[in-house]
Amino acid sequence: MKILFVHQNFPGQYRQLVDWLINQGGHDMVALMQSASPPKIPGIKIYGYRPHHKPGEDAYGLSKYWEECCGSGYGVVLACQRLEKNGFVPDLILGHVGWGELTFIKQVWPRVPVLGFFEYFYLAKGGSVGFDPEFPASPHTPFFMHARNAANFANIETVDLGHSPTQWQMNTFPKSFHPKIYCCHDGIRADLLKPKRKARVHLDRLGRHVTRDDEILTYMARNMEPVRGFHIFMRALPQILEARPRARVLIIGGSEASYGKKSDAEGGYRAEMERELGDRLNWSRVHFLGRVSYRDFQSIIQVSRCHVYLTVPFVLSWSLLESMAMEATIVASDTAPVREVMTDGKTGLLFDFFQPEALATRVIDVLGNPGECAHLGPAARAHALKHYDFLSHTLPIHLEKMNGLVPRALHIPMPERAH
Repeated sequence: MKILFVHQNFPGQYRQLVDWLINQGGHDMVALMQSASPPKIPGIKIYGYRPHHKPGEDAYGLSKYWEECCGSGYGVVLACQRLEKNGFVPDLILGHVGWGELTFIKQVWPRVPVLGFFEYFYLAKGGSVGFDPEFPASPHTPFFMHARNAANFANIETVDLGHSPTQWQMNTFPKSFHPKIYCCHDGIRADLLKPKRKARVHLDRLGRHVTRDDEILTYMARNMEPVRGFHIFMRALPQILEARPRARVLIIGGSEASYGKKSDAEGGYRAEMERELGDRLNWSRVHFLGRVSYRDFQSIIQVSRCHVYLTVPFVLSWSLLESMAMEATIVASDTAPVREVMTDGKTGLLFDFFQPEALATRVIDVLGNPGECAHLGPAARAHALKHYDFLSHTLPIHLEKMNGLVPRALHIPMPERAH
């Protein structure tokens, strides 16, 4: 099959699917992304495209994002026309709808089916905005949020079929969208993500490796920011480290902002929390590791005695499901996206997002009584394997939907283990 992927940060949500299709062989695959130097991956041709237009700084606020989406969408059009000129016309197009990249693609190839990824519908209430009173929404926020959904509204008509990774994310979209969207996660490779009893991580400041015998507390987010509860986590640390004098904290993440308002402080929210906590925290036992490789991320989770995951009502992180697959003992925020994948007392321990003291109490219990929590990790892995494993669960669903959009002669065979 000839498949075109359109994703500004390719491979993004398609990373497992692309790897599997490459390994299967026999497909002619092309990807378009916003990059001046796209990566080279054997088995797929990746081309960078430029947005045709970007709004000025003084552009009208309510239409500024839509203007940006249109510029990206037309940039994709020009790239698709170049592909066609060079002899490539896809049988199927897969892409993320949120940035407008697919908006005009049917004007290029009206008969080519499009399967769009519907990640999130921006909500003025019930989502990330306004959830934390420490970061209140402005009176203009409802209008900006609704205007930001212009790409979603346009692309529900563009796509032949859509999909959303979790039920909570799907439910952010209006009910009128639902008949055209199926719910299925991107999938994690639970066959590759396993606990490793002999895992170890070298800490330069400590001058040695730490292992599962050490008292390691971990936290991970793409960036340390309020949407992922970084401020709540940090405020729990003084109580945790005072109660557990042998504990060390390993924090993975950048100092920028992926979602929501950026910090006004130099150094981001990390710098803000460092100033707020001051000498209340023994910083020599807190290790900021920055962004790490995927292999190092696995090792860090594999040595963790307790892993903390927080999020406001927003897109669920891959890292939570991946940590579950590695049998981590997880303390997580009792928020809607988390409750969909984790049950308190069975596959993890939940706490009120707004109570750092409750987080600290749960973490202290896990660190001090690992034996009493030993059932949580294996139960978390079993749940992740059953509902989110790529090979055994999500891949067959996605292939069925993809095959349903193209003639039988183009169908991708189901993997043997899926039958």
